[in-house]
Amino acid sequence: MASVTIYDVAARADVSIKTVSRVMNNEPNVRPQMRERVLEAASALGYSPNLSARSLAGSRSFVIAVFVDASLTLDHWRSERGSDYLQRIQLGATVESRAGGYHLLVELIDHDGPRVRQEVGALLAALKPDGVILTPPSCDNAVVLELLDKAGTPYVRLGPEKPEGLGPRVHMDDVAAAKEMTEHLADLGHRRIGFIMGDPRYGAAPARREGYIAAMKARGLKVDKAWIRDGDFTFESGHRAAAALLALPDRPTAIFASNDDMALGALAAAAEAELSVPGDVSVAGFDDSPVSRLSRPQLTTIRQPLVEMSTLATKMLITGVARSSGTEGRPRDELLPFTLIHRASTAPPKG
Repeated sequence: MASVTIYDVAARADVSIKTVSRVMNNEPNVRPQMRERVLEAASALGYSPNLSARSLAGSRSFVIAVFVDASLTLDHWRSERGSDYLQRIQLGATVESRAGGYHLLVELIDHDGPRVRQEVGALLAALKPDGVILTPPSCDNAVVLELLDKAGTPYVRLGPEKPEGLGPRVHMDDVAAAKEMTEHLADLGHRRIGFIMGDPRYGAAPARREGYIAAMKARGLKVDKAWIRDGDFTFESGHRAAAALLALPDRPTAIFASNDDMALGALAAAAEAELSVPGDVSVAGFDDSPVSRLSRPQLTTIRQPLVEMSTLATKMLITGVARSSGTEGRPRDELLPFTLIHRASTAPPKG
């Protein structure tokens, strides 16, 4: 049986081939009644546009690419930059891409490798994506941004550290979010608040540290260097950092970890030290990942709007907004809200 073609759809809908093409390519300025007629005809005939044919018919590839850091270990994939993070990015981008008639491809970029310029250049030449979503650290990588600009490929940066003049971005305010969480702990009565920082390669890590310090100083609370410990967004690093904090003679009565996986590590360290949460020590995280609701006690955390961020970034690329400048010629800048989720892992300190 011969496959259904665009000519068959045009004949059934009694419209021109050009009109069918415009509807299939999700182009604007098609009357709703005409669009519905074409889509009904395509559905009745079981017509599905061929991606290669669509690409050859014009300058678009109908591909949106997401650049993800490839240098992470398996442990990292399960954490802040891990499976849940990537799944939420993919969810928003996939749904929006499908609605617009585009395909989504996830590409791993080795930012620490010596051949990043060649690899990214080859990717752009082979895929010819209509747009790229840049997750950290791609969103701040000078080589990646240079190659995209040179190729004329639109891109949107998710959660970048460097805001000025480097293309459109969709982000949340990590500094303000960390400040609000620290203030929440201070409002409960905590004065000794420990902090576990994430991997400094990602802009969110120093931003959250900045928010923590700003809140402590604004409340007139001591910022003890011994209360700030390095982590890398993994459970193990959170466990290690929290164990060191809880072993201090004047230990913190609350620990704020830069992501939920490290907060889970802090819960484990508290249990091993025979300290109750939140009775002896409060623990807070960041992300509102699924594990934050499965832990015992459930984690107080910050909800990141990751699905909403990737949805908006994809929409900006498909509609062409990412190519246009904002006010006064500045790149488009979209700031999405975060939410502090108060659960059972934080409470007033004893005494």
